[in-house]
Amino acid sequence: MNISVVVPVFNGESSLGELVSRLPPVLHALCENYELILVNDGSEDGSWETITRLAADHDWINGIDLMRNYGQHNALLCGIRAAKHEIVVTLDDDLQHPPEEIPKLVRKLAEGYDIVYGTPEKRQHGLWRDLAALVTRWTLRSALGSKVPHDFSAFRALRTQTRDAFEQYHTPFVSVDVLLTWASTRWASIKVRHDTRQLGASTYTFHRLVSYSLVMMTGFTTLPLRFASLAGFGFTIFGFFVLVYVLGRYFIQGGSLPGFPFLASTIAIFSGVQLFALGVIGEYLAQMHFRTMDRPIYTIRGTTRS
Repeated sequence: MNISVVVPVFNGESSLGELVSRLPPVLHALCENYELILVNDGSEDGSWETITRLAADHDWINGIDLMRNYGQHNALLCGIRAAKHEIVVTLDDDLQHPPEEIPKLVRKLAEGYDIVYGTPEKRQHGLWRDLAALVTRWTLRSALGSKVPHDFSAFRALRTQTRDAFEQYHTPFVSVDVLLTWASTRWASIKVRHDTRQLGASTYTFHRLVSYSLVMMTGFTTLPLRFASLAGFGFTIFGFFVLVYVLGRYFIQGGSLPGFPFLASTIAIFSGVQLFALGVIGEYLAQMHFRTMDRPIYTIRGTTRS
């Protein structure tokens, strides 16, 4: 099967040349025809000029320039939809996903799987990035259930036909991993090398990754609503036992329960649970509001192909 490699690019000017030079030997050994799709996601450096030059020098490279920065997953979806070969391989532009590891993913895919993730043998991120990535992976597994791989990664290989499952998806909040679960349950993961970042700096912060997890939780699952309902039910039972205790003390000892701190603490607990539940509902209302605005997933400014 022939291969389309999709790379979302954000301020990756310094690493694109090396990436393009390392891909042909790997892909030529795997298939007869291949392509590289570089999606410029609103880069602030000279990434688009570099993509244009590389596409002019190599006919197997296709560049797509987005109107602004839409986010990594939106750019990935754009590239996946533009792929013309049977297998799509996605990887980052910072060379932390070695192109030489692509054959491992493709061979695993040939065993009958539809999606294969390349999970790092040893992560080369900082403490905060690793912690944020752990939160994101836990959120994904919580949202999607136990039948998905233990570890997710931006380094993945998938059959292009899986995109048919989300062909009509037009919501601006995108999680490629969630969309892929709509297509197939034949998932697998395999350990691959993960290199240190030599050029540039990561734009993913702990705050951005946690925000992405929150959007994903409220955008693709009702788990937070169920948790809020269970919390409300639990504290209702707690309040009932408090009422039984107060009434029992009144009838047995003939007096009301002394102590303002006890009453204030009880009120604070119930108020906190109510505000928490309202916050969860508010997040869902915000998601519904943004979706009714019909914002585009991405807008293409131009491509290097006619």
